[in-house]
Amino acid sequence: MIKYPLKQIDLRGIFVSKLIAESNSHISTVFEIQGVHMKNYIFGYARVSTESQNLDRQLDALKKYGAEQIYNEKMTGTKRDRPELMKMLDRMTEGDIIVIESLSRLGRSTKDLIELTELFQSRGVNLVSLKEAIDTNTSTGKLLFTLMSAIAQFERDTIADRTREGLKAARARGRTGGRPKTNADVIKKAVKLYGTRQYSIKEIEEMTGVKKDTLYRNIKPTPTN
Repeated sequence: MIKYPLKQIDLRGIFVSKLIAESNSHISTVFEIQGVHMKNYIFGYARVSTESQNLDRQLDALKKYGAEQIYNEKMTGTKRDRPELMKMLDRMTEGDIIVIESLSRLGRSTKDLIELTELFQSRGVNLVSLKEAIDTNTSTGKLLFTLMSAIAQFERDTIADRTREGLKAARARGRTGGRPKTNADVIKKAVKLYGTRQYSIKEIEEMTGVKKDTLYRNIKPTPTN
């Protein structure tokens, strides 16, 4: 990293100290105004699905772009709880850049990806995806944000409309919403299977369709002497 001499600039009567640091052709600027430090960061995020897979290719690409801090993890994208992603989302602030090797590394699904892009937009954070050549700081990238947000809203509206129509049709047939009750005979069968001590809870669920919570609620406690 090359550090340049501290420059003093008088901006409309306010003393500003400016330090310019250049790294990998990307410039980060630190401003000190009355002792307050403001700095925009380039955060990288890398992910592979299994422990046996290698992150090196993604990490090299993110470093080449100029990522100052990289969050990475080895777990399937279908998991909602991704600790490193959560840490990055918690730390990012307006003006920061999130860079990823490809969109598939970030989102669990199209729906999840759209929700994340909406979050970035609401916080004023730019997203860069290297494989798809997407940069939301450009006019094309901003258009992508707008389209994805519109698709997300359309999907939410469609789901809401279908839910209302389904409830209306059910009420017309004399039914109300909510989870259907499990047949009492099936529950008794599940309890008997549990009493044999020959089957696991999962096996009982698969055989009878009775959920674990329902089974436990109907198991009578063994009396103690």
